[in-house]
Amino acid sequence: METLAAFDRVLASGSLRGYRVQSVDLTGRTSALLGTPVSDAVFLGCRMEPEAAASVRAAGALVFPPIPDLPFDPYRGGLYSPDELFDALATEAGYPSTPDALAYAWYQRTMSDGDILASMLRSIHDDAVSDALDEHVTGARVVGIMGGHALERGSDAYAGAARLGRRLARAGLTVATGGGPGAMEAANLGAYAAPFDDAMLDESLALLAKVPRFVPSVTDWARAAFEVRGRWPGGGDSVGIPTWFYGHEPPNAFASRIAKYFVNAVREDGLLARCNAGVVFLPGAAGTVQEIFDNATPNYYGSRGEPTPMVLVDRVHWTERLPAWPLLQALAAERAMSGRIALVDSVEEAPEALARLGEVPGSGPAASARPSEATHAPETTSPSQVMHR
Repeated sequence: METLAAFDRVLASGSLRGYRVQSVDLTGRTSALLGTPVSDAVFLGCRMEPEAAASVRAAGALVFPPIPDLPFDPYRGGLYSPDELFDALATEAGYPSTPDALAYAWYQRTMSDGDILASMLRSIHDDAVSDALDEHVTGARVVGIMGGHALERGSDAYAGAARLGRRLARAGLTVATGGGPGAMEAANLGAYAAPFDDAMLDESLALLAKVPRFVPSVTDWARAAFEVRGRWPGGGDSVGIPTWFYGHEPPNAFASRIAKYFVNAVREDGLLARCNAGVVFLPGAAGTVQEIFDNATPNYYGSRGEPTPMVLVDRVHWTERLPAWPLLQALAAERAMSGRIALVDSVEEAPEALARLGEVPGSGPAASARPSEATHAPETTSPSQVMHR
């Protein structure tokens, strides 16, 4: 149970035996807790009056109390929202006073001090986020868009990534990214823009271009995003999956739900594992190369079932600058994944490639060409300036 409403529904049955109650404020339910069977129940980070907490422990429940003075809730029952992570952004102190920045500062203080409590709290938090992420994407067709943090607002490549996110969202897919700036923000922005007319995205791109990067001021960068959200509230849904391991990179404000992790390895694997409709890899450096082969490994071994589509964007980048494509082809040879990989020249071609590889609905008819042979439509947006950590 992750909400007070859910708690009250179960409470009406007359017993809480065996239930798990996660991060629910129960300070107003003291009398009910005193009189309801709770044996084998577990209360994770639930606020309770001291009398109620003592009573449920005595009655056989396991209680994990809230941890005071933490800038995050390790037992949280849902994903983050941009408003939650950027709360206090509008104050004079700006981004350094937000929960996101405070959580990163806490992580910096505790990540190497050997404190087992801090390590345990990080693990509990990340497990709770994974649970909430699974609940959020259940039944959805999730497509990943991978790309680098250094891609600047105002560039043609940023606009191309945004239009890609919009197109895939309009096709009924849930766009998932690494949740940070650059190409990740652009893709989440595109999904946010999906319900609006096309002019909205053009105007948003122009507004954001006034603050191209998150350095030197994350505050100014984030406020520009919230200005867009304020002018066009109620945008489309998408998921961002960032990490405090790279906490110097802020999350972007256009993902409607944010699964933020402390452990980057858990975040990377979890992001790719949930992209059941495939992944588009924009040009990048070491981080993107790592993601390509993190994604290729379960496709190679079939450890997650049928291989999922992988579309690499920018032929020159992936065959000459960083020749990941030949290695990916060699790995795929005579494997089931050989029919699920494609190399295309531009972001405009990526949706059709996904359709060929995985029959993604709404992206155009399937083609008879071999998956590794992309069509050569005129290139209107070059993504080659996308960079990655």
